[in-house]
Amino acid sequence: MTTAPAPPRIRRASPPGAPSPLVTELRRGLGPWTGAAVALTVLLAMYGKAPGWQSRWSDATQLLHVTAGLLAGPLTLAAGCWQGGRDRRRRTTDLWESVPRPLLRRLGVAVAPSVLWPAAGLLLADAVCLLATWPYVSEGRPHLELLAADVVAVAALGTLGHVVGRLVRWRLAAPLLGVIGYVGLAIGTYTESAARWLGPASEHQSLWDRPVWWFAPVSMAWTAGLALSALLAYGLRPARLRPLALLPLTVAVAAAAPILRLPADTGPWRPDPALARAVCDDGTPQVCLTAVDRALLPEVSAALAPLNSRLRGLPGAPVRWVSGPYGPTRPGDVELPDTGQDAVRGRLTRPDLYLNSAVSWLFSVTCGPDENTGPNAERASVVHLAVSEWLAPTPADYGVDPTAAQPYIDRLRAKSPAAQRDYLARYLAAKGCDPDKVPVP
Repeated sequence: MTTAPAPPRIRRASPPGAPSPLVTELRRGLGPWTGAAVALTVLLAMYGKAPGWQSRWSDATQLLHVTAGLLAGPLTLAAGCWQGGRDRRRRTTDLWESVPRPLLRRLGVAVAPSVLWPAAGLLLADAVCLLATWPYVSEGRPHLELLAADVVAVAALGTLGHVVGRLVRWRLAAPLLGVIGYVGLAIGTYTESAARWLGPASEHQSLWDRPVWWFAPVSMAWTAGLALSALLAYGLRPARLRPLALLPLTVAVAAAAPILRLPADTGPWRPDPALARAVCDDGTPQVCLTAVDRALLPEVSAALAPLNSRLRGLPGAPVRWVSGPYGPTRPGDVELPDTGQDAVRGRLTRPDLYLNSAVSWLFSVTCGPDENTGPNAERASVVHLAVSEWLAPTPADYGVDPTAAQPYIDRLRAKSPAAQRDYLARYLAAKGCDPDKVPVP
């Protein structure tokens, strides 16, 4: 007796022009709002500190890195958790599970908004901030590899949040997870061990450093491995397949190993001689800035010109004004204040204040505990203030009150140019820590 062949399985075709399930998921729900919220949060945080980062690539990318970790990361974590619990809140879990597709495939479609939209929002914010920095920088390039690692970290946090939202049946889980994520990421930045570099918000302030080439891809493997491991552990069916989740976890642990061997203080950052090289003018004394501030050199030279004209040719006067990570390297070098304190968007906004700071740095000395004492110590302090105010008056809205030094200031201004130069030569030759040797005008 023969049996009739089974009828062939016919797959129902989607209507012409119908969007795929992935596109449908990306269009609906919290995903688009999460992407917009991430972009807006990062842009508002960066806008509030815009004068401080628009002059240098390192400042812009470092602040973007910290903002992505501390603000975009917890926001994405909370939004992913809320998105993950959507089907349970709508009581559509049974309907979703009845779809004739593997659970892992369905989970991949469901988690896509929690991953792709925050990543897109962060990419948009990064692009806007880098374009806003580009007209004002002098040298170098942004740390794009670090920003790419931040995007992967934010996407990974969205994945982890989504899995938590599917597991935890509590409506307050999403905001609580966001708070816990913020506290955890913030605390991680203050640890003194190399583990701080595993977090996506670790901060390093240096204008003349670059991360080692392998740090960004290894960081991506670390964060993506953790997220993928959690997703597979939840989504693989049957249970015998769940050990496959150990594969991305192994990759994550292997990626964490070289990061944990980094120096705790500097981490992956190494000096970049090209950024720290000196760029000097042809004045006397010379003014030398590092390559990252090359565009500021004409303005700094103009700000120091009145002081240089008084110092030129005097014994003990600076040979070079220098700025950079290595400090004075030759006899006669005097360190300059950091131009970042007085520069905004590639311009020196307060030349008078910068000149006053330079004079303070020129005459600053470190005295021992038994020095700068005695009956003439107070008078010497007033003389120091008078000389500084004579050479570069403190702006009215800054500094100490020069009233006590005004008699000495008036005497210095009343001297002839030759007498002024003679006094300044004697003052430069005096030992600032010995009050008895500080010449009185």
